Amino acid sequence: MRLRPNLLIGGTLLGFVFVVAATALVWTPYDPVRTNLRRRLVPPSQDYWLGTDEFGRDVASRLMEGAVTSLTVAASTVCVALVLGMAIGLAGGFLRGWTDRILGAVNDTLLAFPGILLALGLLAVLGPSRWGIVLALGLAYAPSVARVVRGTVLSIREREFVEASRALGNSELYTLLRHVLPHTAAPVTVLATSLFGWVILSESALSFLGLGVPPPAATWGNMLASARPFMQDAPILSIAPGVMIATCLLGVNLLGDALRDLLDPRDGA
Repeated sequence: MRLRPNLLIGGTLLGFVFVVAATALVWTPYDPVRTNLRRRLVPPSQDYWLGTDEFGRDVASRLMEGAVTSLTVAASTVCVALVLGMAIGLAGGFLRGWTDRILGAVNDTLLAFPGILLALGLLAVLGPSRWGIVLALGLAYAPSVARVVRGTVLSIREREFVEASRALGNSELYTLLRHVLPHTAAPVTVLATSLFGWVILSESALSFLGLGVPPPAATWGNMLASARPFMQDAPILSIAPGVMIATCLLGVNLLGDALRDLLDPRDGA
């Protein structure tokens, strides 16, 4: 495996975001939710690296706290989407028949709605909260995982080693878990990387619309929403979370491209 530029750059950018989030778990320059109206809209300085917002809260501290929120929500959502999607894809692709038809109809129905639109509908029922976002986005992106897993399973279920496992008297469940499931690892790994970026962007969009993690908790999306009235007087309020979102998405996309190239069996490198 030779070193690829997209792997190096993507890993570095994403690693930076993870370091920021890990640091925020144990230390931030100031309390991210503590207000100080006497120090509102202070420009960047030695005391306040990125200045303060309209309530006098330290922007750098809130940016670090927002990294924790975004990465936690993204990781949890990807896990939910993978578990649900893989269960549906494995069952439909391997069992076929009526099971595949019913699961396929449900999956196609969910795929007919854009992920963010489906999440908006679910959050309107569940209400804005951290775990409401995880459940809503997890359900919204699970059909994409199910489609990829089902396609992979359909191409594998008739292979010789699967038939040999059945001929040896192994159960369908054992054959599925032992011989079919491992072959979905490569496409699911690449898809999970892409999902991580999609969830970061979706969570930021929902928080921007007021349907994300409720204030005063810091997220990159609600920081952008709060910064709109001050874009001329204090542009750093919108630039800082925007740069963090862009950095995270660029890192995820480059890393996903590198993983796709490395895990592609047709790649002769």
